[in-house]
Amino acid sequence: MTRLDGKALAAKIKVRVREEAAGLPRKPGLAVVLVGNDPASRVYVTSKRRDCEECGFYSEEYALLEETTQEELLELVETLNSREDIDGILVQLPLPGHLNEEAVIEAIDPRKDVDGFHPMNAGNLLIGRPGFLSCTPAGVMDLLEEYGIDPAGKRAVVVGRSNIVGKPMALLLLRKNATVTLCHSKTPDLGEICRQADVLVAAVGRRGLITADMVKEGAVVVDVAMNRDENGKLCGDVDFQAVAEKASYLTPVPGGVGPMTRAALMENTLLAAKRRQNLA
Repeated sequence: MTRLDGKALAAKIKVRVREEAAGLPRKPGLAVVLVGNDPASRVYVTSKRRDCEECGFYSEEYALLEETTQEELLELVETLNSREDIDGILVQLPLPGHLNEEAVIEAIDPRKDVDGFHPMNAGNLLIGRPGFLSCTPAGVMDLLEEYGIDPAGKRAVVVGRSNIVGKPMALLLLRKNATVTLCHSKTPDLGEICRQADVLVAAVGRRGLITADMVKEGAVVVDVAMNRDENGKLCGDVDFQAVAEKASYLTPVPGGVGPMTRAALMENTLLAAKRRQNLA
């Protein structure tokens, strides 16, 4: 079994992004907005700031109080939309329960939607037009390409149907000519469907969901989830040790898809800057 090393590839991508960014007339600029005190979100935001430094980007962070109103948040987004030095806007999800995530995402200028969540970018993905790709699925596709794994003609199964990962993941695999099955909580005989997969992507958020008996011999298994076990250790949806005995390729957690998500965000921010400077 070969580990799909997202950490190593992400480092390579960030070197390339830094070199490209250095050649632009103006540094790419990313604004990250965090509302409230969610510990996991705080870790992600700190990591993204570090990524921007590594890539030579200009970055701003807005840490807003838990009780920030919808109007205040939308006003900030509108201000960032109008800023010439800000190419990308990322509002860290999840938002506190009193805020409308959908309205906030729709308020972001699609040309600055480096998360790839805006309905315009989601629609462009669906019909095959250029746009920003959701970072986690884009990172997975980069990882498959790096290891010479071509989905064309293969049966791919995606477990999880979120707008952030599952649905765009299925569409990107379809774009690469895989035959795709999208599974979810109401799918009967999940194990039987997973056993048919040449490429299996798990993105549910349930520790140990994918067991060895659900995996075809020689399958490529991508674990997108970030869970914690009873000892607080990071783990995914896949029973790593058992599945490693059957898979040909397998992503570790951590060190697999997580770093690739952040690298894809840097790629999207660079692309946004190039488009806004009429260089792409």
